[in-house]
Amino acid sequence: MNVKKGWINFVVIHVVFMGVWGALIELSEKNGFPATLGYVVWALTMIPAAFVALAINKWKLEYDKKSIFWGCAAGLLGAVGQLVLFFTLRVAPAYLVFPLLSLTPVVTILMGVFLLKENTGRLGWLGIAVAVIAILLLSYQPAGGANKSGYWWMLLAAIPLLSWGAQGYVMRFANESMKAESIFFYMMLSSVALIPVALMMTDFSQPVNLGFKGPYLAALIQVLNALGALCLVYAFRYGKAIIIAPMTTALSPVLTVIISLSIYAVIPHPVVILGMVLAIVAALLMGAEETKTI
Repeated sequence: MNVKKGWINFVVIHVVFMGVWGALIELSEKNGFPATLGYVVWALTMIPAAFVALAINKWKLEYDKKSIFWGCAAGLLGAVGQLVLFFTLRVAPAYLVFPLLSLTPVVTILMGVFLLKENTGRLGWLGIAVAVIAILLLSYQPAGGANKSGYWWMLLAAIPLLSWGAQGYVMRFANESMKAESIFFYMMLSSVALIPVALMMTDFSQPVNLGFKGPYLAALIQVLNALGALCLVYAFRYGKAIIIAPMTTALSPVLTVIISLSIYAVIPHPVVILGMVLAIVAALLMGAEETKTI
């Protein structure tokens, strides 16, 4: 495949991989493999993907202070969000969590408006307004509903939501002065750097499933994330952002929701379903607005 002409293939692969990953990410934890160790496996799967990116870029890595700072800042924000996501999925199903996480552009846009005094267009403000309505609907707790965790899951989900939104803000600066492959490499380094923290948070007094359904299943699932992220790097490098951003922001959560609902074999309350739909609509609106500044 011609990399430059095949950017749409990278988009499709990213959407499929990230959508499936989102729906399956909690399986190994439910099988007795702690969420913190799931993070460790995810960080390790980032290593080969980062070296593949560097190899494609002829091993050219930017290592000036500015590149290291912005690359690691983006990586740490992403890694913190990833670590908390594992805990979030312990108290709420993916079909609730991922529509909320699709609203990360809200954070990115608002940071640009209030910190950089940027202007956002009608689509951006409309997307934010729809996002607020979506959040209210997603927080609806029907009596006897499938989600028994109350509002705790939303407080947890707010951490990756804020972290990944801030990551998008930081990556604006990173992309102005360094190549995507270098950004991805420093994101990998930051993820690996937090492995000791994840290990310290692990309760090793409890049984740990070390069989296939533990670390090996986790690796198969987490590699989807690493490869999906790598595909996104090349999609943005060779494709049109005005098409890529809305597609990747909204379509992956849609696939996650569909697969997750199939796994749980449940039908959420109509109010919650409306919240999911509006979250995706908001993501599309904000993704379209964000492309104007890319």
